[in-house]
Amino acid sequence: MELQDKNRLGKILRSLVQSDYLKLVLVLALALYLAFIPHQGYQYPVHVDEWVHMALSTELLDNGGTDGLTSPFTGKNTEWNQRVELGFHLFWGIFQEITSIPWVSIIRYFPAIIFMITVLSVYALCRKAGFGWEAALFACLVPTAIGILGPGFLVPVAIGMVFIPLTLFTLFYLRGWQSYVLLLLFFSLMMLTHAATAVSMIIIFSAYILLSFFKNERKHALAVVITLMLPFASSLLFMRRIVLNKIGSLFVTQPLPQHVDLPLDFATYGYLPTIIFAIGIFSLIRSGGSRNHGLAFGSLALLTMVITFVKFHYGVELVYLRGFVHLQLMMGVVAGSGLLWLRNIRLPDSLGARVKPAFISRNIGGILGLIVIVLTLIMVVPSRQNTIYYHMIDKHDYDAFAWIAENVEEYYDKAILDPWKATAFTAITGRKIYSKIVMSPGEDDMRAYEFLGKGCLNTAFLRNNNITIVYTRQQCENPDLINVRRYVYLLEATSPIITSSGSH
Repeated sequence: MELQDKNRLGKILRSLVQSDYLKLVLVLALALYLAFIPHQGYQYPVHVDEWVHMALSTELLDNGGTDGLTSPFTGKNTEWNQRVELGFHLFWGIFQEITSIPWVSIIRYFPAIIFMITVLSVYALCRKAGFGWEAALFACLVPTAIGILGPGFLVPVAIGMVFIPLTLFTLFYLRGWQSYVLLLLFFSLMMLTHAATAVSMIIIFSAYILLSFFKNERKHALAVVITLMLPFASSLLFMRRIVLNKIGSLFVTQPLPQHVDLPLDFATYGYLPTIIFAIGIFSLIRSGGSRNHGLAFGSLALLTMVITFVKFHYGVELVYLRGFVHLQLMMGVVAGSGLLWLRNIRLPDSLGARVKPAFISRNIGGILGLIVIVLTLIMVVPSRQNTIYYHMIDKHDYDAFAWIAENVEEYYDKAILDPWKATAFTAITGRKIYSKIVMSPGEDDMRAYEFLGKGCLNTAFLRNNNITIVYTRQQCENPDLINVRRYVYLLEATSPIITSSGSH
């Protein structure tokens, strides 16, 4: 009886070890950890784009719509002229309003949660093909970098990643009008949330659609094309100038962004996973079928787009930069097929008989797969942990900004401070700023540094630019400025300085 119990326990343990779901749980834990690394040990938004999206989402909700919408930074409408991510701002603005979760908590924790959903979607896409957990594992390796962004930041491209495997699943496995409604919904959401993802989707799907035309699925392919074109046609009605400008830029050489380098980004993803991706391309093409060929050639089409921009400078810069993230996600999907191919390797009987011990010859594929996984994690995880991310503010800054938001009257509505910290200032306080650094310091930024560096003495400069708040951690000697809190100064005026809840 005791022997039977042991055998039963052994079968349960073997079944558990072989289960996809146990592996999936471990993979999801890895995805959660890798995506959380940029925010680990720092409780505020990391990338400048996170601060910008926080400010824009709040402004959109406060304004109650797009009519008369102005920039939260300057008060002008120029900030919104080129923005095609209203869906992203609207969703997170409403989400924050309903849940009352602090913005800093949403931005810190939700990227990792969203990335887990992305990885889970990759598993669902590839499970039927037999390499679900393998693809999910390599999808975890999409890096988060300052230039190309990625899953570790709360930015539109991170949301867009979720829709790529979901839309591929719909395209591959669902039929009927319901599938086209889903495709229309996904693409419409992407056009509103992150148009660059929608463009990457078109590039990825093009191979499968073309193959379907030649493999007796013409009706499905045609229906998909019509479905995908509807959101683009609609965008022409609302964003005609932006869309036509982007299309026109395809025929003009574009300067290559200085902060992104193709070989380095492949190194960041990992050379070994890139090799497994190449094996996966071979495996999928060899396996045949529209779905396998669609994944292989769709990934190669996206790679071609990236290389075309890098080598020949033709394309749209934003699509190229965000396309790098989409490419690395697809590389993970295809690498899953490559890992499965390795795991299925079997030695010929004549050669296997010579290999000792026999366990190695019987399980050579599994051993190779395990070696690849271990080496990949050994090389990639420390690389992710050692990635350096900048921080725009510290706790002293945040506390001061939060104090201004809660205590200083709205009359004081424009501030001058270190332009590097100004984006975060507006996101937290809702007040306008004199200047902010976007990529590199401009003329206004240099004037701000000059004013602060000279003890804030130029009152005429403040009045001429309607500046009523000065935030500086340097010496401030202007008698016209009232020090209401450490580092916080208000320009003398007849209006009340702070609310009744405030204190000096």
